[in-house]
Amino acid sequence: MSPYSYLRRYVPRALGAWLALAFTSLSVVLTLAIIMVIEWKANQQVANGIGFGLSELAMQTSDKLERGMFERYREVRLLSQRRELVDDVPHMQRRAMLDELQASYGYYSWIGMAGMDGRVQVSVRGLLEGADVTKRPWFRNAQLGIHADDVHEALLLARLLPHQAEPWRFVDIAFPVVDGAGNTRGVLAAHLSWQWARDVERSVIAGVAARRQVEALVVDSNGRVLLGPGDMQGAHLDLASLRAAPSMPHGGYLEERWPDGKSYLVGFARGRGYAQYPGLGWTVLVRQNVADAYAPVRELREYGLGWGMVLAAVFSLAGVALARRITRPLDELARSARRIQRGELGPFTSGSGNYNEVRTLSRTLTVLVDDLVGQRYKVEELNATLEQRVDERTRELALALDTVRASEHRIATIIETAQDAFIGVDMQGRIIDWNTAAEAILGWRRGEALGRLVADLVLPAPLRAAARDQLSGFRETGSLDFLDRRVETTMLTRDGREIPVEMTAGLAGTDEGVFFSLFVHDISDRKEVERMKDEFVATVSHELRTPLTAISASLALLADGMAGDLPPDAQGLVQVAHASCDRLMRLIGDVLDIQKIEAGQMDYAREVAPLLPLAGYAVAGMQSMAAAAGVTLLCETGPGGDTVRAAVDRDRMMQVLTNLLSNAIKFSESGGTVVTRVEEKEGRALVSVADHGAGIPDSFRDRVFQRFAQADGADSRRKGGTGLGLSICKRIVEEHEGTIRFDSVEGKGTTFYVALAAA
Repeated sequence: MSPYSYLRRYVPRALGAWLALAFTSLSVVLTLAIIMVIEWKANQQVANGIGFGLSELAMQTSDKLERGMFERYREVRLLSQRRELVDDVPHMQRRAMLDELQASYGYYSWIGMAGMDGRVQVSVRGLLEGADVTKRPWFRNAQLGIHADDVHEALLLARLLPHQAEPWRFVDIAFPVVDGAGNTRGVLAAHLSWQWARDVERSVIAGVAARRQVEALVVDSNGRVLLGPGDMQGAHLDLASLRAAPSMPHGGYLEERWPDGKSYLVGFARGRGYAQYPGLGWTVLVRQNVADAYAPVRELREYGLGWGMVLAAVFSLAGVALARRITRPLDELARSARRIQRGELGPFTSGSGNYNEVRTLSRTLTVLVDDLVGQRYKVEELNATLEQRVDERTRELALALDTVRASEHRIATIIETAQDAFIGVDMQGRIIDWNTAAEAILGWRRGEALGRLVADLVLPAPLRAAARDQLSGFRETGSLDFLDRRVETTMLTRDGREIPVEMTAGLAGTDEGVFFSLFVHDISDRKEVERMKDEFVATVSHELRTPLTAISASLALLADGMAGDLPPDAQGLVQVAHASCDRLMRLIGDVLDIQKIEAGQMDYAREVAPLLPLAGYAVAGMQSMAAAAGVTLLCETGPGGDTVRAAVDRDRMMQVLTNLLSNAIKFSESGGTVVTRVEEKEGRALVSVADHGAGIPDSFRDRVFQRFAQADGADSRRKGGTGLGLSICKRIVEEHEGTIRFDSVEGKGTTFYVALAAA
């Protein structure tokens, strides 16, 4: 047999085979063409797009650091010019002034003034008073005109400041204190906590890092990592990006290999100071693993493959329509055959066409009709009565059959064209129906899905056992809690992705043919819109915070008289503006916290610590607010309170206590008392905050911990607030595996209780 003859055996001769081959080939070619075009275009744009994006992030972070340092630089310079530092002011009054300044500028861990002999004369909370600082760089440099020193770890203050997860590190800012005669009386210094830089880095990078796996580092002029991933803190780097940064004032990017052996796409920008602040030569690096950076190319390839599949399906549907037109002669033959089957031996349409199937069927049906016509007269003569009855029954059955087929076709068309996925499941949990929308959403073709267990095919592993138990329970009791109502759940696609869906389940069929009908709607887009909304709110809140900080600081200086004595009317307006600015900053902070909590991005660094000092710090921090309201704050110790310890994130628990104290002060009358109490009770650490204010109305108690919830009374509106504080407190306490509750009597006061597991 020749090779040509051998190949001809495998050449399709049927019309349907030819059509299937043609449309399948066209779909494959089109899919490959789309993928090649998308990948070619993506490879051109992705490197520049991502590189410039990383460079822009580095520029933004560097700009915020330099501007932030300028603000701290300016604040300390203004503080050094206050007359209270050189006038004959009592020592305790000078210390109280520094304590108040530290409370206003939260990032300063220590503020103090040293005399020309190098001895600390006065400082916040009396820390290091009398200590000799002549050998400290900031003392010498301030007298030489160098007012900012680079990052260093705490030395003298390391044992005096509260313990924290990371070692205390500072940026020193110092200015000479000069009296009215121009004589230098000493040096005022402030230790700026390096936590400030981490907050700045998070404000720029946090939202992007969650989506793009980027990391930011701050490196000093000697290549030492000041801020970055934990394993690189303090390491020295010698990278091409660090060498290129000084010569590129607007930043740049490049791809380079790092000491860990991995290649990164790195955006860089070197700080050059801002206004009067000369800068310390910090370089900001924003890096992204090359594999992650070029992930968009892979996504675009998958995107092209998906669209290729869609186009293939479209062309296949078009092919079906064309095939129907081409095979119309076959349809004519089929209709003639059905008429013969019903006994209608009238005019016969043989059809037309020049391919094998039509000619064969036409000849066969012609012979069959001729034979039936010849036998017809004989049958009529022998059994005319029987034929009449058979004919009637045949017409009735044909009519019934047509009705059933029409109903089945109508139902199948409705299900097939539905926008939602339809899955039919029998009483054993096996799939018996699967429409086109289910193929598009979940990826499994109908033939692949039919007969398989629905729990194993489309449910994530954690949900499968529960689904089997529910089905077993339904077979025994006949009840199912999610029948005939819409529920949200998660389903698993063919490629392993978990997607959020809305599902409506019902029972269909009768007797032994009863089955579950599941309509499934993909809500991924809706969830993405909700995420984008949360991200938008968080971004806007971040961008508002920076200018508000500068406005608040400026208003505080005006209110303190830095610009001289203001007219009473102007002084009042400045105080109103300062209070409103503080309220807006609290609102933005609360909105940011609630967004972080909702997005699961709130970080907790828990460690075992005594609760009594923590409560004492919170009470001390709120003394100024209480004094302004005429309220007395007390901190008491109950049974076991002086030794009870718990695993807590100190900053987050301070936030809870501060919120509770702030509410208690706001709703206490002038002359009232707010008591904070720490005790151990039944193996639990209990912290309570009690006031003697108006209490919580009965109608509002169910909504106390809801977001933006505020009582509708006039007094509540007059006190102000965001309505977010207690909601944030509840979420933070629950993340600590604790509980928060309250007791309240209208007209007598309210007590909030925070209960944690004692360590």
